[in-house]
Amino acid sequence: MGANVVQVSRGIEKTAKALISELKLMSREVEDHELEDVAAVSAGNDYAIGNMISEALRQVGREGVITIEKGNSTKTNLEVVEGMQFDRGYLSPYFVTDRRKRIAELHDCKLLLVDKKISNPKELVKILDNAVKEKYPVLIIAEGIEQDALAPVIRNKLRGVLKVAAIKAPSFGERKSHCLDDIAILTGGTVIRDDMGLTLENAHKDLLGSASKVVITKDSTLIVTDGNTRTAVSKRVSQIQNLVENTEEKFQKKILNERIARLSGGIAIIQL
Repeated sequence: MGANVVQVSRGIEKTAKALISELKLMSREVEDHELEDVAAVSAGNDYAIGNMISEALRQVGREGVITIEKGNSTKTNLEVVEGMQFDRGYLSPYFVTDRRKRIAELHDCKLLLVDKKISNPKELVKILDNAVKEKYPVLIIAEGIEQDALAPVIRNKLRGVLKVAAIKAPSFGERKSHCLDDIAILTGGTVIRDDMGLTLENAHKDLLGSASKVVITKDSTLIVTDGNTRTAVSKRVSQIQNLVENTEEKFQKKILNERIARLSGGIAIIQL
């Protein structure tokens, strides 16, 4: 008789888990001087690429973001820019601008940051009408957007009236509010909060953040800026570092250090 397929499958899974656990015990963190060799081996023993990847890591840190793009020349180039990445994707696939890559990409866009759930479509009319009039793309980042409010945004995008995308704000509760504040610092915008006397109905262009490029997948968002807010970002990083030094709770320290890494890491773009 043949072996039981279910039992064999379970045996393979159990063995794989044991091997992974053993490998984790045997593993160690790669030293800085080893990064080039590791990167080169991963790139098919291409030491030119390995050197570029290790240089990218040196500049943005191990918590920074490295992305690969198709370049416009025959040379491989490395560019380090200001920005951040977080785990939040587009709220609807209708926002996709590149069907092959399944991404939504906006250039020279404004960011509307809202620390609440948007439920009434009328709340967005003024700010989006201005975007249509002045012809700039908009990324909406909010705690959430109800379908009634999201539907007209999608409709205008599909009609070509407005270049727009929408995502949920990263994290939840107080951490979500801090993430929105950090995005505001990075992009030079202001978070719309009713309890601060700022409402969506009265929001205007001066409250919007700015980004040179935004790339959104179904799972993540990458925001690239022009570096004009570097001073404000450095000040915010210093403030968070002070909080780290005055916090004893380990989990809170971890969250604060993640904010520092997200704000200060930057983005390395390797153009192939």
